[in-house]
Amino acid sequence: FRNKNTIKDIIQVKIEKSRKIAVTTLLTALGLTKDDVINIIGKDDVLLNTYEYDEHQNWPSAVQEIYKKIKAGETASVDGAAKFLTGLLFDSKKYDLTKAGRYKLIQKLAITDRVLNYTLAEDIKDIRGNVVLSKKTVIGKSQLEILKTVLEEGACLVPLKTLISDSEPKHYVQLIKVYNDKERLNEVINVVGINPKCKEVIITIADILATLSYILNFVHGIGNADDIDHLANRRIRTIGELLQNQFRIGMGRIEKNVKEKMSTTDSDKMKPANITNNKPLTAVIGEFFNLSQLSQFMDQTNPLAELANKRRLTALGPGGLSRDRASLEVRDVHYSHYGRICPIETPEGPNIGLINNLATYARTNEYGFIETPYRKVIAGKITNEIKYLTAGEEKNYIIAQANIELDTNNVIKNNNVIARSNGQNIIVGPNEVEYIDVSPKQIVSIATSCIPFLENDDANRALMGANMQRQAIPLLKPQTPIVGTGVEYAVARDSGLAIVANLPGVVQYVDSHEIIIKSEDEITTYELSRFERSNQGTAVTHVPLVKVGDKVEVNQILADGPSMKDGELALGQNVIIAFMTWHGYNYEDAIIINERLVKDDVYTSMHIEEYNLECRKT
Repeated sequence: FRNKNTIKDIIQVKIEKSRKIAVTTLLTALGLTKDDVINIIGKDDVLLNTYEYDEHQNWPSAVQEIYKKIKAGETASVDGAAKFLTGLLFDSKKYDLTKAGRYKLIQKLAITDRVLNYTLAEDIKDIRGNVVLSKKTVIGKSQLEILKTVLEEGACLVPLKTLISDSEPKHYVQLIKVYNDKERLNEVINVVGINPKCKEVIITIADILATLSYILNFVHGIGNADDIDHLANRRIRTIGELLQNQFRIGMGRIEKNVKEKMSTTDSDKMKPANITNNKPLTAVIGEFFNLSQLSQFMDQTNPLAELANKRRLTALGPGGLSRDRASLEVRDVHYSHYGRICPIETPEGPNIGLINNLATYARTNEYGFIETPYRKVIAGKITNEIKYLTAGEEKNYIIAQANIELDTNNVIKNNNVIARSNGQNIIVGPNEVEYIDVSPKQIVSIATSCIPFLENDDANRALMGANMQRQAIPLLKPQTPIVGTGVEYAVARDSGLAIVANLPGVVQYVDSHEIIIKSEDEITTYELSRFERSNQGTAVTHVPLVKVGDKVEVNQILADGPSMKDGELALGQNVIIAFMTWHGYNYEDAIIINERLVKDDVYTSMHIEEYNLECRKT
């Protein structure tokens, strides 16, 4: 949809990159009459101007006009053109919104997204005919919740009479009327939304009508402009979805091959084994794992590197951006990253801001949007109820930070609380706070949360520190840090390089190759690695932490992996450092080290390389 600013404003549409047509031509081609559209959308000046400009206001003419614009120079019968248009817009093979697309459409085109603080110009009735909100009610937060419930039940539905969808179920839009001017209450605006219960994964006529209504409402200041960098408008495509796409491509190729073989094979010789071949599918899947930019060799330098590698997000790769054309806005830290994407940990250089890391407590929901947890606050008291919110849901709430002062009953002490609402920092009373962060480290990634006293560091140096921790090589004699942040144990346990107990029980046998644990029902054997090579050539060796007779719990660490000591991440050594300018020997970051570090193997590491030599008899 484009708003064309001529002497008279009109709205035009482009379908399939074709030449522009008036939006009213499309509506007429979909079987909506001028009277029906005006009854639903209202007597809007821009809409009336578009109808005045439009020369194709009867159905046959409109359908053929669209066909001509898309298939330049070709003509078709009315029925042929109508069939073409239906196949173009309403076929799931052509336009598949997916579940995530439908979820976003319902969020964006819902009436409740744009009527906050407006005054109702009519009574709102529920499906039983009872008035729940009366005319001239100003819609505040509590009224919006009532309206949301009533609309989700199916109130305010208006059926669409269309010629094109006789075979389909009837489509409905939701319609409420509000006053445009909050003071004078003279101009009534129709706000049209889609049914929140709609499950269609194709575009419907109701979607097109609601989109047009949104654009016309926006001229009157009703609705919000989209921010392309907001995390409500960006989603994660996980490995499952990427593989599903490859699988679909492979199945498409198999389908094509089968159809070709069926057309050339005699029907009496036709057997599934003769006409099907799975090679195209295995080739596509193999190509994805071997050649795709998104299929990478795991970084196993140390446990933190492995964990960070598994939690990485990228905007590059097929279907993404290219690092040469990515603008500053895309790379920048956005307020919606709070608790979802780490603002610190990102590479230096051309990939800065395009490759990111998930924040500590972030997770993705079924649609691929990143959620972060908050604790519910009721009347100034913090409860133990935890709710995960997406960036789109979060904007409607007032959220305080995790470090505010509380009394012994978990009630907020301060009279003024610094909080966030819709990307703005505001000061509110304790009773206005609706949620609170679960932890101060919620905003940063796991590597960044390993840095003690992070709040005193310059952001650029913290970025370097977070990245350099991942490059630490496992030492022969690791030491746990004297100053830690508390995440060292969790990183070691979750990295995949430690041996972790799956079941509770008692240790029966321990040596350097295996640990045997007897639980109530079964005996479990855990095999330990001895001097195995990691992807980066460092040595992977497990050192048992338990003795025979020890009781172990679920998720307890049984054996240290590389860069671990006593079940904690141990990347470096606790050495004493003196800062001094000794005859300028520290020029350009040069350092002087004690020879004991070399003698006592303080920083000695072990590396394993594999060399193959082929001897051929020629």
